[in-house]
Amino acid sequence: MDEEVRNAILKVALGCSVEEVTEEYGVTDGQLTLVKRRETRKDIPPDLKAARLLMEGQDFAGMSDEQLEAEKKRLIVRLKEEKDEG
Repeated sequence: MDEEVRNAILKVALGCSVEEVTEEYGVTDGQLTLVKRRETRKDIPPDLKAARLLMEGQDFAGMSDEQLEAEKKRLIVRLKEEKDEG
């Protein structure tokens, strides 16, 4: 279970794409038929709070905004490398 949670947080920390399919049906001659099908892709940007959760135990309170942004970029690179290895 811990690995599932970590992977979910990793996905949010890195950002991801989600594909969504919407289908509309209508009744023709007493039967359901597909009228419209739409596929969309949503890009979800990386989330700094999720990256912070992964690095729990470190002191982020004393960091400036610039330091936090640099740490975010470093973590994203590290997480992508880890994801590619796994």
